Amino acid sequence: MLLLPVALITVMPCSLDQHGARSQRSQEADKRHRRKGEKTYSCDECGKDFTQAGHLKRHQLIHSGVKPYNCDLCGKSFTEAGSLKKHQLIHSGVKPYSCELCGKSFTQLIHSGVKPYSCKLCGKSFTQAGGLKTHQLIHSGVKPYSCDMCGKSFTEAGSLKKHQLIHSGFKPYSCEFCGKSFTQAGDLKKHQLIHSGVKPYSCDLCGKSFTVAQNLKTHQLIHSGVKPYSCKLCGKSFTQAGHLKTHQLIHSGVKPYSCELCGKSFTEAGSLKKHQLIHSGVKAYSCELCGKSFTQAGGLKTHQLIHSGVKAYSCDLCGKSFTEAGHLKTHQLIHSGVKAYSCDLCGKSFTQAGSLKTHQLIHSGVKPYGCKLCGKSFTQAGSLKTHQLIHSGVKPYSCDFHTGIDVSCCDQCGKLFATDAQLQQHMFSHTEERPYKSDLCEKTFKAPHQLKKHQQIHTRK
Repeated sequence: MLLLPVALITVMPCSLDQHGARSQRSQEADKRHRRKGEKTYSCDECGKDFTQAGHLKRHQLIHSGVKPYNCDLCGKSFTEAGSLKKHQLIHSGVKPYSCELCGKSFTQLIHSGVKPYSCKLCGKSFTQAGGLKTHQLIHSGVKPYSCDMCGKSFTEAGSLKKHQLIHSGFKPYSCEFCGKSFTQAGDLKKHQLIHSGVKPYSCDLCGKSFTVAQNLKTHQLIHSGVKPYSCKLCGKSFTQAGHLKTHQLIHSGVKPYSCELCGKSFTEAGSLKKHQLIHSGVKAYSCELCGKSFTQAGGLKTHQLIHSGVKAYSCDLCGKSFTEAGHLKTHQLIHSGVKAYSCDLCGKSFTQAGSLKTHQLIHSGVKPYGCKLCGKSFTQAGSLKTHQLIHSGVKPYSCDFHTGIDVSCCDQCGKLFATDAQLQQHMFSHTEERPYKSDLCEKTFKAPHQLKKHQQIHTRK
């Protein structure tokens, strides 16, 4: 009786050895598969591959939409307990990882700066292989996640979710300084850098500073001169794909964002928000030199270029200089002679759509801007402001020779004018040249406005 167990015992090690040997061979085979990077487990929903069944199961929770782990403080949900723990560090305020170079602290460990995974198409580098794969979806052009509200497509489900917050209108994160609200906490943090005034990222070429490193990278594309994204309809090129998309909305003619106060429509929600600041009357940004106020910081910066006197953009044809590149482009349309925008009522043509709209106000007869002093009305607010200078008695344009003030003036007689336009018109009186000739008769004129006035005689006949 005692021999049987012994026999069994003597057999068992042999059996275990054989089983153990097979197990080892199996493990070695699995290791070889893993070393080769073989991914035998595929997701039926999106086709993503995994080396282990467990990783596939974890991934499938994303598609299920089930998020059983909720944050007690903000209500945000997660598919995994580990993700919830990471998230809760944000609320704790504990930031155990500090940067030795700048002292900035973080809730999670910061990488060494080594980015071994590079994109073969654009050269962008990443710290993880997963980051590179996500990025490569951009180049593939595949965007399987679409918004039901507006049809916009995305390469990732997470990007779609972020986008959908825009349509919800829910913005729980507000700025303590200016009251601006955001859908995400990260966007609020980025915004608050504006108020801090700290701009640690500077451009080596022009000295312009930025609050975020990515904004500096985007800016540097301007200096490179590379504009790989071109519009098929008009040929205009852009440094970024996003700018091209925004531009293409102009050609579509679709303007889904309308102002409730004046009915003006816009292609983008951001443009509508900027416009609404006009109606609010709030102009928080003031010029220290002249006191003029603006609704946006960008408007103030553009204005301050006037005081600097720097006009870096010059026209090759006539030498006229401008403070902004956009103004130069607008001016160059005059030399091209192309006037693509015509008035249906009188046939007058314009180089820009905005100029046509301004002109059409004349035919409408609507003059909503009235002078409080004399009652005279105008179609545009700018015309009213120009008119009000007459009542103020201020004539800021004087001769350098007579007054010593470094401003625009009449070089010939020192006469003072309320506006620069009046000064330019006056300058025609000092020249003997008459380059503007009537097509209907031989009469010539010094100024274009004189020729236009003359042509009215021919049209009345």
